[in-house]
Amino acid sequence: MPLFDQISATLTGVADDRPPVVLLHGLTYDRRQWGPLTRELDTLDPGRRTFALDLPGHGQSPPRGSYRSDEVVDALHRAVTAAGLDAPVVAGHSLGGILATVYAARYPTRGVLNLDQPLRLGRFGAIVRDAEPALRGPGWRAVWDRFVAGMGIDGLAADARVLARDGSSPRPELLLGYWDEILRSPDALVDEQRERELAAIAARGLRYVLVTSTEPAVRLPDVEPVVLPGGGHFPHLAHPRAVAELLAQSLQRVGPPGAGW
Repeated sequence: MPLFDQISATLTGVADDRPPVVLLHGLTYDRRQWGPLTRELDTLDPGRRTFALDLPGHGQSPPRGSYRSDEVVDALHRAVTAAGLDAPVVAGHSLGGILATVYAARYPTRGVLNLDQPLRLGRFGAIVRDAEPALRGPGWRAVWDRFVAGMGIDGLAADARVLARDGSSPRPELLLGYWDEILRSPDALVDEQRERELAAIAARGLRYVLVTSTEPAVRLPDVEPVVLPGGGHFPHLAHPRAVAELLAQSLQRVGPPGAGW
């Protein structure tokens, strides 16, 4: 599998005037998560340039000494540049939704599709901090399994259930590394950083779509919610066609507010 500046990724499609799509998976998963979505997207928008990456430390991408979001996003941008891509639409699931948000706030982007990442921590920050001692010990896997139990995997169709259950490779260094921001910063500081990133994205007139399986508990400014019921934490696996349609529509209607978005 080719490396793009130390990031393993699959690059498909043809180079043309359509904005490329960058796909960022969730914590402990890899680029295989995007198979159902990319197949649907290719029927809707054939030949679209698509770049599905393994996040650092995942899949075939080598580990890093730090997994802080700004450093990871810088590494992802170097990979996007190495692939010859410019100003992509960025789609991210779960942790990938945070990274997509940070990316769009820092680098040229044509839009963001966030799959089930609420951005505001809510109770999640306290849950992660309470779990930290166990994550640093031999019982770390039981902690992760409790997180997974709440993701709605059993409600997925059989093929999607296999991807969600068997496509994960958890390791404590990944969990602690990617959650370091939560473990070391007050919730309010993390939430304020996400709000600044959303404001920077909105100031550039970019469309930001949040896809969830239920109505979001908190409405975020300048974020367009889309509810696809029944997908649990994996709307792209439960509804690959619908998510591909959203992505294809966003690609066709890129522009500032009032210009088709």
